Amino acid sequence: MTDKPIEFAKLSGSGNDFVCIDNRDGRFDAVLADGPAIEHFARLLCRRSMGIGADGVIFACRPEIEEVADVAARFFEADGSEAALCGNGTACFARWAFDGEFVSDSSIRILTPAGVVLAERGAGAYILVCIPAPEDMRRDLCVCVDGFPMSCDYVVAGVGHLATYVEDVSCIDMARLGPAIRHHRRFQPAGVNANFVQVLGEGEIAVRTWEFGVEGETLACGTGSAAAAILTALRNDWPKEYRSHVKPILVHARSGDLLRVYFTQQDDGSITDVCLETVVRFLYEGTISRELADGAVNGAK
Repeated sequence: MTDKPIEFAKLSGSGNDFVCIDNRDGRFDAVLADGPAIEHFARLLCRRSMGIGADGVIFACRPEIEEVADVAARFFEADGSEAALCGNGTACFARWAFDGEFVSDSSIRILTPAGVVLAERGAGAYILVCIPAPEDMRRDLCVCVDGFPMSCDYVVAGVGHLATYVEDVSCIDMARLGPAIRHHRRFQPAGVNANFVQVLGEGEIAVRTWEFGVEGETLACGTGSAAAAILTALRNDWPKEYRSHVKPILVHARSGDLLRVYFTQQDDGSITDVCLETVVRFLYEGTISRELADGAVNGAK
């Protein structure tokens, strides 16, 4: 892969943990261009027992057009698949970039496969990430799982998300319902992230997410929180301040952290100005051993 030591940083965004690796000098371009190699590399690094352990790996790359963004990011899930966008991953990436002085101020433009994301330092440990406008919104769906109808809404917030409304998220059988919705025939072939949403009160929800790519429940999901907040606000017709980027919708994650989601609903009903504030913790940094790095690449051959 490279003769130089592979340095990395590990960060957590409200419970989502990510390994960040700097490829701005292009040293990993060859492996990033090799599908089986990068898939195996990401899987091995993300394994909790035999790697670093993470929900995903993020590479910092040179943006194709420097006038558009300060840096580019490529996201790889724990199963090795590449994602177009990851909300908490982008927040972690931004914190890592700020600490590493990728830019000289407190904001950064990050080019992702889903578009350019603006990130800023927030108050305390919060990082603000503004993501591309959601697409393909489908509301008032009835999705049947094991013959049981569930009330849902769908939207693409970088990736596809289904919000399923429940009375109590703590009672959800995630091991059964998570995969059933994630692989539901209605959302094939891409699949969907399964978000279970409990309304706690006006402007406040709790969310549990079964994420594709990770293929399990994560302690938080940034784009899932944003999707759930928007869809819940629209479904319940919450006051305009929640739909005009004035007052955040509070999202309680499984980790115990509180995420904040802002958005604007335009007069034509379209959704713009979607921003997520998430708690980012810089966990540690280190060097990947030669044994692990060689095994990750050679194992794919």
